[in-house]
Amino acid sequence: MTLRTLGQTDLRITPIGIGAWAIGGGKWEFAWGPQNDDESIAAIHAGLDRGINWIDTAAVYGLGHSETVVGRAIQGIAPRPHVFTKCSLVWDQSGTISHNLQADSIRREAEASLKRLGVEQIDLYQIHWPAWRGAPEAASPGSIEEAVGALAKLKEQGKIRHIGVSNFNAQQIERANRVAPVASFQPPYSLLSPEVESSTLPYALAHRIGVIVYSPMASGLLSGAMTRDRIAALADDDWRKQSPNFQEPLLSRNLGLVEILRAIGQRHGATAGEVAIAWTLRNPAVTGAIVGVRSAKQVSGIAGAADLQLGADDVLEIEQQLMSRAA
Repeated sequence: MTLRTLGQTDLRITPIGIGAWAIGGGKWEFAWGPQNDDESIAAIHAGLDRGINWIDTAAVYGLGHSETVVGRAIQGIAPRPHVFTKCSLVWDQSGTISHNLQADSIRREAEASLKRLGVEQIDLYQIHWPAWRGAPEAASPGSIEEAVGALAKLKEQGKIRHIGVSNFNAQQIERANRVAPVASFQPPYSLLSPEVESSTLPYALAHRIGVIVYSPMASGLLSGAMTRDRIAALADDDWRKQSPNFQEPLLSRNLGLVEILRAIGQRHGATAGEVAIAWTLRNPAVTGAIVGVRSAKQVSGIAGAADLQLGADDVLEIEQQLMSRAA
């Protein structure tokens, strides 16, 4: 795969990265249902074998379990892939998640993540959310400035290489950047969630901040493998069961879009999911896309997105379908 430079850093990353949200397993608030750890490790290895050179996870995924699985998967691999993870979401013994931007909390999270991942340094350490559950930022202990200051100290200590933010708006990125250089920004971005095109993506491009987008296939909905029967059979603890995109009236429109993506993919020898991912990668602000995998088989349906170049006719066909959805 070709490599892209992440913002103004020395990190050279593949256009797609391995996303580790779903491999956190079930029985937590934002789970994707049960997940076999051996299958997760096989999926990570399959992605690395295809040339993907980075993995994105977070402490909160599976309440620490995703990082543990990633650590098992990369143990002994040399050179090891770049490892990106996140902080600011913490949990108590009952599994209740809360948000904390205080420096002491950030430091504790970093130490725990390093231990679970089995690494001496995190390549990109990101503040997961600037605020939580729609509450105002002031509702969280600490502040963006305090959290970034803590990350800057961790960088000085050599425990992290670069500082990133996730789910921030342009103003919040600017505040963070005043404290320490922000290497990257991680927003949701897909055909079903293009909102950042008019706001934070232009800001990141203008300020040479790297962008790694998440959910480019809209949490699997645009993969081409999602059907009504499969959605109906989702586990009770799969958060997608509550998502409006997976329910009517949006579901029918979304599956109609998948058929357009499938037809475009057939012209390129690609899957619908690869077309959806490639659509995000064509934005000049986007450095890479995080693609979740839960099995080795799934990797073959997404890896081609890294080199897929959509033509003007392909993009126009997609845009016409989106316009018809909005009508």
